[in-house]
Amino acid sequence: MKKNKLTTRDLSIAAALAAFSAITQLIHIGYQSPQFGMWIDIVAVTWIMSLFLFDLKMSLIVSLLGALIITLFAPDTWLGASMKWLATMPIWFTLGYFSIFLKKTHYYKKPVNLIIPLTIGLILRCLIIIPLNYYYAIPIWTGLTTFKAINLIPWYIIALFNIIQTLVDVIFAWILVYKFKLSRFSSK
Repeated sequence: MKKNKLTTRDLSIAAALAAFSAITQLIHIGYQSPQFGMWIDIVAVTWIMSLFLFDLKMSLIVSLLGALIITLFAPDTWLGASMKWLATMPIWFTLGYFSIFLKKTHYYKKPVNLIIPLTIGLILRCLIIIPLNYYYAIPIWTGLTTFKAINLIPWYIIALFNIIQTLVDVIFAWILVYKFKLSRFSSK
């Protein structure tokens, strides 16, 4: 029988991963582009870690908790949290769906198994995040109209930053879970 209930241990780990995510947002560990203001950071690393350690459900919980905490305490509040969540969701969803579909625990222990789902996730991320930047985030954050934003910030810059961000999230999460043996805390 499949385990449906979250244990106290699972919830504690989820809370710790979400808190770590929020702390990295508050401290803002990463690099900010001086030209475009976009960040490459490690906020969503724990969201992907929760997928590797547990499952898609736990990744959803950790990412929602992390985004909620960021919304309440980070300087860029709801806009940054919503963009981070919407940008990262296709990645952990695609990775999670592949492991569910294949019915394999620790499927991603071999990094080569990341290639296909990560590529699909990157395509989905770019398809979601490019229009969201032009029609939602940039107009709210900078006051620019969508037309001006499209003319000032090329779509490939947004795509490049999101590709780099995804690689940082997944590679760091993979290293922490599998190379640093955090997988021993997994409930899989």
